[in-house]
Amino acid sequence: MKKRVAVGMSGGVDSSVAAYLLREQGYEVIGVTMQIWQDEDEFTMAQNGGCCGLSAVEDARRVADCLGIPYYVMNFKREFKECVIDYFMDEYIHARTPNPCIACNRYVKWESLLRRAMELGCDYIATGHYARVCQLENGRFALQKSAAVNKDQTYALYSLTQQQLSRTLMPVGEYDKEKVRKIAEQINLNVADKPDSQEICFVQDNDYAAYIERETGKTFPGGNFVDKEGNVLGTHRGIIHYTVGQRKGLGLSLGAPAFVLELRPDTNEVVIGTNEDTFHDCLIASAPNWMSIPVLEEEKKVIAKIRYSHKGAACRIRMAGTNRVECHFDEPVRAITPGQAVVFYDGDIVVGGAVIEGTIY
Repeated sequence: MKKRVAVGMSGGVDSSVAAYLLREQGYEVIGVTMQIWQDEDEFTMAQNGGCCGLSAVEDARRVADCLGIPYYVMNFKREFKECVIDYFMDEYIHARTPNPCIACNRYVKWESLLRRAMELGCDYIATGHYARVCQLENGRFALQKSAAVNKDQTYALYSLTQQQLSRTLMPVGEYDKEKVRKIAEQINLNVADKPDSQEICFVQDNDYAAYIERETGKTFPGGNFVDKEGNVLGTHRGIIHYTVGQRKGLGLSLGAPAFVLELRPDTNEVVIGTNEDTFHDCLIASAPNWMSIPVLEEEKKVIAKIRYSHKGAACRIRMAGTNRVECHFDEPVRAITPGQAVVFYDGDIVVGGAVIEGTIY
């Protein structure tokens, strides 16, 4: 009997080819697009891009027709609002820099989609992510970096659970982007040359601060730029406009490049320093999710990524209480940012990850 798999189809080339590959491997494939837009105005605004808009549905439906597979649009508006948008705004309001894609992956693209897929009698869900799922000798399911290292997306998937991983297929993780597009061309998919979506799908103009003010109905007053000693250097536009490590858009003339070192919501201050000041060799992170191991019992050497674009740096990790992890880097790393994820690797296997709380001085 064929195994049934629900493929999350965004209308892009990666998820489209994932559906094709699974069909060719003998699975009974169902295409699913997750409806996450919040109202008709946002829906209209998103017509021309991202994974939220009308064009995504139309492209996915055409691909499903081409492949001869059933296709559904499922409503995940509530889950997306609660788990992604509300989280995103709350983090910025509390002077942290969120990663909405990680939240969306964990709670919408996996938890909610998997539940719906099981209701449809599916054995698995699948996506077009550039990552691979493997089962290790210890029985644990883990993520393995994509064969296309420059496209690897394991960082944004570190929070998936064992149950979710055991029900997940990621067929494009074995290919590079050029090969994926070539496969799409060979089977005449109209999305073969469709560009990748780059920005946060629900913030159309990439102006996070304006989006938060509009959605919350709140204004976030300006305050002081200060140096590490507390000396006032100027005034800022509101704390939600800034993130650790930022250089551009500060509006300061100090005679030397200035960088954001810290955000202080209690005093509404943005701390400014030099590029050298942005480097630290220790961080503390919370809410770890362990993947290749059940728990971290003793100090372990790993490679850690502190943001999606970070190449990774050698470090030692150890538990600091029941729900916190200390990470000590061999050499200082730049712009450790509260709210972002730190993800740990052993070779190309994801050990686990956690949410950065701050640096350790």
